[in-house]
Amino acid sequence: MSIASPAPIPTETLGGTSTDNEPVAKKRKKDVAPTTGDRRRFANVSYWAIGWLTMAHLVAFTAPWTFTWEALAVTLVLHWMTGSLGICLGYHRLLTHTGMKTYSWVRYFFTTIGLLAGEGTPLDWVADHRKHHACSDQEGDPHTPNDGAWWSHLTWLAYHTHNGDRKAYLQRWAPDLYKEKGMRVLDILFLPAHIAVTGLLFGIGYLWQGLDLGISLVVWAMFLRLVTVLHATWLVNSMSHMWGYRNYETTDDSRNNWFVAIVAYGEGWHNNHHAYPRMAKHGHRWWEFDITWQAIRLLRAMGLVWDVVDYRNAAEKKSLDQAKASA
Repeated sequence: MSIASPAPIPTETLGGTSTDNEPVAKKRKKDVAPTTGDRRRFANVSYWAIGWLTMAHLVAFTAPWTFTWEALAVTLVLHWMTGSLGICLGYHRLLTHTGMKTYSWVRYFFTTIGLLAGEGTPLDWVADHRKHHACSDQEGDPHTPNDGAWWSHLTWLAYHTHNGDRKAYLQRWAPDLYKEKGMRVLDILFLPAHIAVTGLLFGIGYLWQGLDLGISLVVWAMFLRLVTVLHATWLVNSMSHMWGYRNYETTDDSRNNWFVAIVAYGEGWHNNHHAYPRMAKHGHRWWEFDITWQAIRLLRAMGLVWDVVDYRNAAEKKSLDQAKASA
């Protein structure tokens, strides 16, 4: 069984943290392009993203007329799987910030689940998020509320973040992932995978109870689930940079927001995350419940992940290790 050993990630792409997770002063980038001004050009309009998101929302609007209890149950399960396990654990804490180590098959398992959240390929998602950390709420941030609340939540997706040279953008912000053939294969499979899942859901529903359930599963478990996961994630970009409280002084406007923490599976403890980006545990106070962290704890207990970054600094890690040794 092979162990995933990704290439070292430049410190700056992890949001300005040193190898022992100590916060350091963020260095301003020289290559922050494209800025929001650069991107807001007709040539940068992403017709693919606009078409994909518009279609998903239009189908989701038919949910009141296609409701079934079976579809609701499947939707809730898939929402948690793709939102928490796929995006929060797989795309974010594992791929983007390398907050833990795992086997290669486990890494690709959670990455594939994340692919089915409809938020883009792992290469694009990770590159955009690392750039967000490097330029958070500064020039070059792909989705800062400083450029508008709706921009940070949604309309930033209407324009390419790579400014016309996607390969160079990915090699700049996700060089470790771009080198992996498997990640480039998933890049190609984004649309085919969603088409396949849509067909599978319809087929299961049709064979189970007929045409009505088949349609209900497609509308609810595919499109309504996809849209609600998208908006939950987008709230982290918008609401968690505008409203909430701060446990740490950071160089950006990140906030801890309890509502976003609920709907986005722990990602709403965003100020904590920006203070210590590699830390896989996002809730730092006793009331800051992080359901994705509970999944990581379970995986660690099962031996599927290890070297989990659940500490703020080297001193805290030493203290935790000593407490475990004496237990």
